[in-house]
Amino acid sequence: MNAASNQPQVQPVITARQLARAILFFVVFSAVVFVTAGKIDWWEGWAYLTVAILSQFVGRMHLARVHPDLIRERASYDEHTNVPTWDRWLMPLVAIIGPLATLITAGLDERFGWSGNPVLWMQVVALAGILLCTAFGHWATISNQFFGAVSRIQSDRGQYVVDTGPYLLVRHPAYAAAIVLYLAMPLMLGSWWANIPAGITIVAYIVRTALEDRMLRRELAGYQDYAQRTRYRLLPGVW
Repeated sequence: MNAASNQPQVQPVITARQLARAILFFVVFSAVVFVTAGKIDWWEGWAYLTVAILSQFVGRMHLARVHPDLIRERASYDEHTNVPTWDRWLMPLVAIIGPLATLITAGLDERFGWSGNPVLWMQVVALAGILLCTAFGHWATISNQFFGAVSRIQSDRGQYVVDTGPYLLVRHPAYAAAIVLYLAMPLMLGSWWANIPAGITIVAYIVRTALEDRMLRRELAGYQDYAQRTRYRLLPGVW
């Protein structure tokens, strides 16, 4: 018998189909931004897309080294059957529809000049905030090997409560970072009108946090005790 046949097959971190889907997503995302703006020379659009694409690439490379199984978990989000109905609606809203609607609104604003001339220093501060939120969100992701793309109890992966790193501060640090990012995003893009879809996305994140936290309290062993130690979901001292 061939000795090589006895070796266990190594499951790829991400399949070709999943990689192609991710590339297509970013291509469509980028095209929509500049089509709605009606021009290519829109530095705010380039700045946001550069941050988004580079952070995703660098973040996934780091995550593949630290938690390759989490890469597979996140990439196969649409294959899980134990995702609650509410997250089948909320996940696409916060991950795809919300950011896309915010960028489209900002692009149209840039084309038609609804918000007037933006203040450059405010845009730079907002861009710095986006970078910080992106870094904080990545810290939360690599600190929690069970931070999947959809809300579910990962009993198939032996899920347990993570209470280290940013999870000492709040129970849902990645969502907290995303909310601050959506507060900064319209300001950086120079569009007051973009606050409308960004605000809807923030509300969706808050609702998702409440529902996910309730699910974890009910179904994940040890989470109730963790919630007693780390009292706040998103904002220390508030909620």
